[in-house]
Amino acid sequence: MSNENKASIRAAEDGPYVVKALRHCANKNGAIEVKEVMALCRCGASANKPFCDGTHSKIGFSSGKIEGRTEDKWESYRGRKITIHDNRGVCAHAGICTDKLAAVFRMKQTPWIDPDAADVDEVITVIRACPSGALSYSIDEDDHLQSDEEGSILVAENGPYVVTGGVELVDTTWGEGASKSEYTLCRCGASKNKPFCDGSHWDIKFTDDQN
Repeated sequence: MSNENKASIRAAEDGPYVVKALRHCANKNGAIEVKEVMALCRCGASANKPFCDGTHSKIGFSSGKIEGRTEDKWESYRGRKITIHDNRGVCAHAGICTDKLAAVFRMKQTPWIDPDAADVDEVITVIRACPSGALSYSIDEDDHLQSDEEGSILVAENGPYVVTGGVELVDTTWGEGASKSEYTLCRCGASKNKPFCDGSHWDIKFTDDQN
C-alpha cells in the first residue's frame, strides 16, 4: 500500500481525531460506514459518537497531557527464554493479561511480571492480545512488536478506540517501546496521557450506549 493510500490519524489540538483513508471501522453492533476523511470524537461529549459534532469547543476540551500521569517508560522483565517489555504509560487497563495469564501478570505484586511462570507460547499469545500495544516481547534480543495487517479501528464498548494494522498516528510523540501497529486512543476525554488511553474511562465511568 502506498503512503498516499495508507490510513492515518491526526489528533487535532483540542479537537477530534482526523482519520484518513481508513477502510474498516466497527463497534459492538458491527461495521460502521467510513469516509475518506472523517472526524472522531475524543472529548467524550459528542451527541453523535463516535463522530465529532463540535462539542469539544463548547466544553473547553484540552488535548494536553496532565500532570501526574504514568510515565512513558519501557520496563523489561527478563526470563530464561523470553523477555517481556511493558510501558504502563500507554496501558488501557483492558485486563486481558491479568485475566488470561495471572501467573505471569500478577496484580499487586513486585515485580508484577514473571516471564518464567508460563510456557513461552502462552505468554506470546496473551501479549499479542494486548489492545494497547503496551506489552511486547523479545527472544534472543529480537524485538517482536505487533502485526501489520490492514488498518482498522474498533470503537470499544464504553472504552477507547482500538487501532490495529499499523494505522499511522501522525504528529504524535510515542511512548518508549510502544507499538505503532496496535494502540488505543482515548475517547472519553479524561486520559492524562492523551492521545493514548490510560484507563481513565474506568475511573470516570464513561458510557456510550450507542457504541
